[in-house]
Amino acid sequence: MILLLVALPVHGQEAPPRVVVLTVKGQLSGIIASYVEAGIAQAEQRSAEAVIILLDTPGGSIDLMNRIVQAIVNAPVPVIVYVYPPGAHAASAGTFITLAAHLAAMAPNTTIGAASPVGPGGVDIPDTLRQKIENTLAEDIEQLARRRGEAATAWARRAVFEAAAADAEEALRLGVIDIIAQDLNDLLRQADGVTVEGAFGTRTLRTADAVVQEFPLGPVQDFLNRIITPSLALLLITLGIQLLVTEFSQPGGYVAGIAGTIALILGIYALGVLDANYAGLALIALAFLLFILDIKLGTTGVLTIGGIISFIAGAALLFYQPFVRIPWLTIISLALLTAAFFAFIVAKVVGAQKRRPWTGMEALLNREAEARTDLTPQGLVYIDGLWQAEAEDPPIPAGSRVRVVGYEGLRLRVRRWDAETETEGGNTHDA
Repeated sequence: MILLLVALPVHGQEAPPRVVVLTVKGQLSGIIASYVEAGIAQAEQRSAEAVIILLDTPGGSIDLMNRIVQAIVNAPVPVIVYVYPPGAHAASAGTFITLAAHLAAMAPNTTIGAASPVGPGGVDIPDTLRQKIENTLAEDIEQLARRRGEAATAWARRAVFEAAAADAEEALRLGVIDIIAQDLNDLLRQADGVTVEGAFGTRTLRTADAVVQEFPLGPVQDFLNRIITPSLALLLITLGIQLLVTEFSQPGGYVAGIAGTIALILGIYALGVLDANYAGLALIALAFLLFILDIKLGTTGVLTIGGIISFIAGAALLFYQPFVRIPWLTIISLALLTAAFFAFIVAKVVGAQKRRPWTGMEALLNREAEARTDLTPQGLVYIDGLWQAEAEDPPIPAGSRVRVVGYEGLRLRVRRWDAETETEGGNTHDA
């Protein structure tokens, strides 16, 4: 009897089930693939009831997609993929990831599909190669969708061959997904009691009262993942080039050069993950060249107008994939701001470099001085004070007017004033 009384409280204190929640947002990358793998491993270590992946992605490379799909299919715990929040997409590779889930769900006003392959930078794939890739992807997506019925399988094939897409309601009607949930709590409520099968065997989910445990990206991973957006990639590239131009135009501070290099490297990293179009990059590079040439050649804005047009065209072509676009407002704003940067800031720097110096030895060149002693060839001259001087055409008697034509260290080189025309140069020096 005593043993029974002791045992009853222990049974009543059983820990509630837990679910581990991952957030996958943006273009698929190596960071995201590692994050999903680590999240599934964490769920196993915590003896979680399930892993929930909140998905919002325009897609990514086939290799990364296969890596994530394999992690889900072979997961030792059930994986629920939830296309969330409203307005999110499970496009292209995201379609495969959703179909690979042991339980698939979408929020209202979300989209799935458009899984046709595209080449790097959105360029067309040659017909023969395209057929091979499409046939392989069609076979893969059929295997993932087959357990969901014929209608889901047929739609999945159309998603590959015809870039078919569906909203949450249509996806549920076709059997592509299992649940439409308003939010995470609604998903946990509807998933409770559902039986799923996978590498873990057959399991009936207990999620109604599950404790939600977030598994976020690390700080560095989160930062690198956040910059993988088309608008931010273009901004980093533009800012990086502007800062480097500033450093080269007026060197010495190093801050602009270091910051520009970092921004440019991060921008190139983001462009690489996003499969940027090289034609777009070339047009953006041409735009910067035209901006600089307009300042150097003084074409009164003609080349700047060409640079603005080239920048806008390049930014528009930079990403040519579905759901990967830079808003027109962002493109036009960056083009005009970049043109203004070169027209005002860089132009002022170049003008300052061409302006005659007002301090130091350079400021004395071509100015008139008076010989205070005979220059035979060395002596003293007066110009804002007494200076050691050496005449290039000695002897020059004291009291003569001379012109400063150069210097060696702190010693001036001079010539007779009347030996020079008013327009003659001779501004060399050996400092």
